[in-house]
Amino acid sequence: MGKQTFYITRAIDYPNGRPHCGHAYEFVLADAIARWHRLAGEDVHFLCGLDEHGQKLERSAKAAGKEPQAFVDEQTSFFTEAAKALNVSYSDFIRTSESRHVTIVQDLFEELQKQGDIYLGTYQGKYCTGCEAFFTDKDLVEGKCPVHKRELETVKEESYFFKLAKYQDQLTKHITSHPDFILPKKKRDEILNHIKEGLHDISVSRTSVGWGIPVRSNPKHTIYVWIDALPNYITALGGPKGKLFKKYWPADVHIVGKDIARFHAVIWPALLFALNLELPKSVYTHGFINFGGEKLSKSTGVHADPLEIVDKYGSDAFRYYVLREIPAGEDGDFTEENLVTRANGDLADGIGNLLNRVSTLVHSHFASKIPKPSTFQAVDNDLIAQSAITNDVDTLMRKYEWHKAVEKVWDFIRYCNRYLSFTTPWKHTEDKERLATVLYSLVESLRIIA
Repeated sequence: MGKQTFYITRAIDYPNGRPHCGHAYEFVLADAIARWHRLAGEDVHFLCGLDEHGQKLERSAKAAGKEPQAFVDEQTSFFTEAAKALNVSYSDFIRTSESRHVTIVQDLFEELQKQGDIYLGTYQGKYCTGCEAFFTDKDLVEGKCPVHKRELETVKEESYFFKLAKYQDQLTKHITSHPDFILPKKKRDEILNHIKEGLHDISVSRTSVGWGIPVRSNPKHTIYVWIDALPNYITALGGPKGKLFKKYWPADVHIVGKDIARFHAVIWPALLFALNLELPKSVYTHGFINFGGEKLSKSTGVHADPLEIVDKYGSDAFRYYVLREIPAGEDGDFTEENLVTRANGDLADGIGNLLNRVSTLVHSHFASKIPKPSTFQAVDNDLIAQSAITNDVDTLMRKYEWHKAVEKVWDFIRYCNRYLSFTTPWKHTEDKERLATVLYSLVESLRIIA
């Protein structure tokens, strides 16, 4: 029997500017989950990548005085450098301008058109370039984009449409019968309420945008984001006929931000229904990471450079901060001051001091060798009982409650510090057997914590 597989993806980023801490946050969340499943002995495939097409990138390239392909090629390095600096262990990095993606997307479009799920019509609507999305009047906030808080463009043009409304009942049934499909629960309830309001067919091509994947049978149309970007999760596996697809699909989880949850929880599964493909097991929506109470975004100008932060404090400090400080599924605030407080208070004084005191005693009294224990006393057995946290942490990580998992580990770290204070091994250096037992217990505890 082969290993159990685990396929995890994060949303592909839009590289119209350098990555900010919001991108770094999602990198870390997905990477922590991927690493946990590897530790559990599973065959993990972890996908990251870039969404490189569309009007927003076309305009950004023009403003930079570059051709779109040259522009995205340059931008790609910023995202891969950020992933490397954050120690992200991805298996593959997909770019939507790659031929392996383009060809399969064109195949899927033609297949959907042939079977009648895509048809030609005319579209008029209010469009946000920043979101690469159309909005209805009820979606707007004071007549403006609810995300970017700016005026929308009115767009009218010939367009291909995808029959989203056709899959409304099937989608509702799937969500209600698979409670883990959309997580956390409050997001599932929000999506169901959106679907109940009634789904409408959606535009899936543009004639006014040249930078993108052309429709093979009608090249004046450029395939729009829904059928360009969303299928990256299967094009990276070689498409429905690929060996990796047969091995890893369906995805165990898509990790996405709440601003694109609706696309992943409504449009993407409807496309998969139309293509007669299995749906991912879960779409997990995390919150925004804010900076001084404001959402980090290139479009709004609120920015924090993760490379500068990691260069200054190290990747471990940043990774630890976001996993512990920001509750899973909720928004959270980031400040350098809070990061420093957590790094000093938890990593240095909490776990670092424990490690230093124990290792110093091992080096001094046992020639840097892990001592062999003798008789365990009641206080040692209590520590051993407290160390049995693996199953609890595993349950929390598989429920995507990483902040609770970190806190569970910290309960044990605090217990270890109390055990050290109670046993005071530095006062019993003459009793080698007792000293060996205490230090062995602490070294083993540190291994479990690590």
